[in-house]
Amino acid sequence: MKNVAKKYLFLSMIVAAIVALDQVTKNLVRNNLAAAETWMPWKWLEPFARIVHWHNDGVVFGLFQGMGGIFTVLITVVIIAIIYFYPRIPETDIPLRVALAMQAGGAVGNLIDRITQGYVTDFISVGNFPVFNVADASITLGVVVLLVGLYIDERKTLKKETQKAETEQEEPVQEEPVQEDIADTSNE
Repeated sequence: MKNVAKKYLFLSMIVAAIVALDQVTKNLVRNNLAAAETWMPWKWLEPFARIVHWHNDGVVFGLFQGMGGIFTVLITVVIIAIIYFYPRIPETDIPLRVALAMQAGGAVGNLIDRITQGYVTDFISVGNFPVFNVADASITLGVVVLLVGLYIDERKTLKKETQKAETEQEEPVQEEPVQEDIADTSNE
């Protein structure tokens, strides 16, 4: 049991931190802004970024509106899959472990909204980009961490293969000594 807890400790800490930050910020928005109300303390920044209380019954960045029920099931399946596969990831694969923890944290944060509110509260509005929240940002950054980790692993593998090929080319080829048959000429 102690070994199982150890395997999930990092995942649990990251998920808990993301869910806490996500839920605290969403509650601040829900308690202080009416739906669709916008707030920005610095008017000069408002064209570029603002806080807006938005209800999203789709998925990340407002995609697939009206399909919240389907995504509630899919998100639950993804969370269960992450929990199942996480202990099987080598402890040395830090990028994958971080990426999955960030994605699980974001998924749990939004799932809490779907279950308790029937929709996800989004509030971060930057330029003309769709409104999002801390959970959405965590999921997206998790994908970025995953891609960067895969890129770094691919570069390491390529470098090892290149070094191996160069080493094989540099090693002198050992030829077996050729023994010549020397005929015994003393009897002639």
